[in-house]
Order: sequence, then C-alpha cells, then structure tokens
Amino acid sequence: MALPVAQTGYSVDEYLEIERTSEIKHEYDDGEIYAMAGGSYVHNRAATNTTVALGSALKGKKCFVANSDQQVAVSSTKYCYPDVSVICGPFKPSEEHPNAATNPVLIVEVLSPETESYDRGGKFMRYRQISTFREYVLISQTEMLVEVFYKNDLGFWEIETYQQPTDVVNLKSIEVNLALLDIYEGVTDFK
Repeated sequence: MALPVAQTGYSVDEYLEIERTSEIKHEYDDGEIYAMAGGSYVHNRAATNTTVALGSALKGKKCFVANSDQQVAVSSTKYCYPDVSVICGPFKPSEEHPNAATNPVLIVEVLSPETESYDRGGKFMRYRQISTFREYVLISQTEMLVEVFYKNDLGFWEIETYQQPTDVVNLKSIEVNLALLDIYEGVTDFK
C-alpha cells in the first residue's frame, strides 16, 4: 500500500539507488517516489492466503506466485509492488532493474481505504500497459468481496464479482479456481 504523499523530480537511476539502500519499499511513477506503508491484519491475511492458495493451485504448472516483495516494472519509468503477482513462463527482468518483473499475467491488490481509488483507477491503467497482463484481482478488506477484471480475447476488460461465502473465484488467465473462503480464511472482523 503506497502512501499518498510523493517525493518528486527523481530520475530512474536515483530511484533505483534509493531502493537498493532503503529499509522500506517505494513505488516509482515518472519521477515521483511513493513510500510503501505496512498493511493491516486483514490486508496481510488476505494477501498471504491468496499467495498460498495460488501457489498450491499452480504447483507443477509453468507459473509462479510472487508476494509483495516482487517488484513489477510497468515501464522504464514506472515500478510497483503488487500484493501478489503471477508470472507464467520464464521470469523476464527489466533492463534497468534486473529484480523487477516485466511479465506478470495476473496481479492482486488488497484494497485499503487510502489507496482504493488509485488501485481501481491510475494503478489499473498503468498495469494495463504490460503486454502479458490479463487479469486484475481486487480484494476488499472491509467486506467479503473480490472483483476480478479479465481481458477477453477481443481485448476488452470484463468484471466478475464474488461475495457469497460459497463463491468460487474463477481466474481465467491461469485456469485456477479459488474458494472465496480460502482467500478470507481467518478473517472474522472486517474494517
């Protein structure tokens, strides 16, 4: 989750140097650097549950699940840390930053009150610049609700919403189904 206050006017090289020496993570967007804040219990639980469930479902397939430590290069001037990402095929690093992935297929963000509008708008718009990106999953931490945006064969984005405890989340890009209750396992108090 990025803090809303940005430091501006940084080059990519300056950003990468800050990332190498900093104890906290930062996102970078065309010269602006955003410090990443820690998430709530519900945020961390939902992200961890999703990472574990996806990892189990993808065992033996040519895809791997990355947690929020995996940086994603949206372009040479935009770097993000999604809560969860799935990369299929070989890892393709950014030329500028060899630890940043350029080929996620699926990205998951757990929504926070401070970042929800950015995650739904500007960040989703930026992620859509990634040629391999096919599916965007938004997980609410204020209610049992998962929204899945999927790029169909015609290149249009469709949305499916899951909010019943018996719902099974269908992730088309990686051919995986996740029980909604698995995503929210251990979460009893939505805030």
